[in-house]
Amino acid sequence: MLTHPTPYPDVNAVLNLLLLDAQVVLGDRFLGMYLYGSLASGDFDPTRSDVDFVIVTDGELPDEMIRALEAMHTRLWASGLKWAAKLEGAYVPQDALRRHTPNGAPCPSINEGKFYVGELGSDWVIQRHIIREHSAIVAGPEPRPMIDPVQPDDLRRAVLAILREWWAPMLDNPAWIRGREYEAFTVLTMCRALYALEYGEIVSKPVAARWARWARGALAARWAALIDHALAWSPGTQPSELDETLMLIRHTLECGRQFEILTEG
Repeated sequence: MLTHPTPYPDVNAVLNLLLLDAQVVLGDRFLGMYLYGSLASGDFDPTRSDVDFVIVTDGELPDEMIRALEAMHTRLWASGLKWAAKLEGAYVPQDALRRHTPNGAPCPSINEGKFYVGELGSDWVIQRHIIREHSAIVAGPEPRPMIDPVQPDDLRRAVLAILREWWAPMLDNPAWIRGREYEAFTVLTMCRALYALEYGEIVSKPVAARWARWARGALAARWAALIDHALAWSPGTQPSELDETLMLIRHTLECGRQFEILTEG
């Protein structure tokens, strides 16, 4: 059965194909499919957003089913559908979705056009919260009963872990950030991290950036131009601002350290 979970027909086309193919591969193990990220928050930007999804499964998947999913995604990428290459998500057992367990069983995942099986990182504390509170249902039951509530300090700790594990190393090796698209992504992500540290809540990147731009006196004064450029970014329109972007990462990391000092005290 075709669904219309978003206002974008071409996005719905790839989601329907993913849904139908996943249901064929998973059979009775398919429990539901949900959107998170910008499509759930209402901040989807067709020029730069991804299509974030999670498919909930009944238990861990056997190897032959994982191989079938990989073949399915390879066909999907070859379909020529506009949004097939922008799919990002994971196939998560219901128990793993209910609560985050560090070093839990690896899950089939899709990221930047690659299929792999890996552990769900600290970011899945945040994704679980978003799926529980803000997701769009493509198929399946209401997700709230399947996911334990995520407390504000758990969200803060997850943000801190991501800052340490992913963003701190960028200061020594910023090659990934050098492309203008990733500079804008980095700036908006730092705004969202700062908002989460302050309020214990996750909002969309544009909402967090507007808050950082207008509501944080010293932050707004120091980073106003950088944030404005990130919000207005479109392909090929902005000069590089790598040094300023790295300084914002340092500022965000320092805010994270201050939170740790306060909570440890």
